[in-house]
Amino acid sequence: MTGYFLRRALVLLSTLLAASLVVFVVLQVLPGDPAALMLGTGARPDTLAALRHHLGLDAPAWLRYLRWIFGILRGDFGISYTYNVPVAELVRQRSALSVPLALLAIVLSTAIAIPVGVFAAARRGSVRDAALMGAAQVGVAIPNFWLGILLILLFAIHLPWLPASGFPGWGEGLWPGLRALILPALALALPQAAILARVTRAAVIETLGEDFVRTARAKGLTRGAALWRHAVPNALIPVVTLIGLQFSFLLAGTVIVENVFTLPGLGRLVFQAIAQRDLIVVQDLVVLLAGSVILVNFTVDLAAAAIDPRQRRPGA
Repeated sequence: MTGYFLRRALVLLSTLLAASLVVFVVLQVLPGDPAALMLGTGARPDTLAALRHHLGLDAPAWLRYLRWIFGILRGDFGISYTYNVPVAELVRQRSALSVPLALLAIVLSTAIAIPVGVFAAARRGSVRDAALMGAAQVGVAIPNFWLGILLILLFAIHLPWLPASGFPGWGEGLWPGLRALILPALALALPQAAILARVTRAAVIETLGEDFVRTARAKGLTRGAALWRHAVPNALIPVVTLIGLQFSFLLAGTVIVENVFTLPGLGRLVFQAIAQRDLIVVQDLVVLLAGSVILVNFTVDLAAAAIDPRQRRPGA
C-alpha cells in the first residue's frame, strides 16, 4: 500500500504542476498583455504601466509563475483587482456555500441512484427495469440549468414551497440555509443520479453473474440475501470511483447552476470575475477548482485500493 500511495502521490504532484502551468500560460502568456485585457483597449499608457507594476507584470513570465506558485503554497493568492480584497478571503466566503451545495448534491445523488440501480439490476429485463432505465436516460440528457429552471417554476412559483434564488447565509440558521440549497442541489444531483444509477445497475448485474454469488445461492441464501451481502458490496468499486468523480464535477461545475439560482458561491464568483476581467481571481479560482478535482480523484484512487487490493498492482 505504501508503494501504491507514493506512486499516486507522484502522479498527483505532477498533475497539479501541469494544471497550474496550463492555467498560467492560458491566462498570463497567450492573451498578450493581461493589464490591457483587464483595463480594455481604451486605457491610458500611464494607467497600463501602473497596473503592470502593481501586478508584477513587468517581470519575466517564468518569475511571475514561480511567485504565483510559491504564493499559493503560502496561502497568498494575491489581491482582487475588482474587489480590492485578498482572493483567499473571497474563496473562504464563497466556499461556505459551494462546498455544502456540492456535498448535499452528492448525498442526494447517491441516495437516489444506488437503490434505483440495485432495484433495476435485481429485476433485469422487467417492465420496471425498463421504466427506471428509460427515466435515467432522460435524466442524463437534461441539462442541469434547464432542470433548475423547471424546479423554480414548479416549487417556487406554482407551489411556493422553496425560495427561487438567493442565500440567507448560515448565520440565519441551518434550516434557512439548507432550504435555499434544496432546489439547486436537486438540479445538480438528478442528472448525476441518472448516470450513477446506470453504472450501479451494470456493476450489480455483472457481479450477480460471478461464481461466488452462485455459490452463495447454492448454499441456501435467498436471492435478496445474496444480492445485498455479496453482489452489492463487490459492485461498489466502480460506483465509489464514479461518486468521487461526480463530487469533483459538482464542486467545479456549479458555475451555471449558481447563476440560475443567484447563489454567491465559487461558481458565481468565477462568472463575475470573467465578466469583470479580474484575471487574478480567475487564475486562482481555476487552479483551485482543478486542484480540488485532482485531490478528490487521488482520494478516490486510495479508497478503491483499500476496497480492492488488486488496484495496488503497478499498471492497475
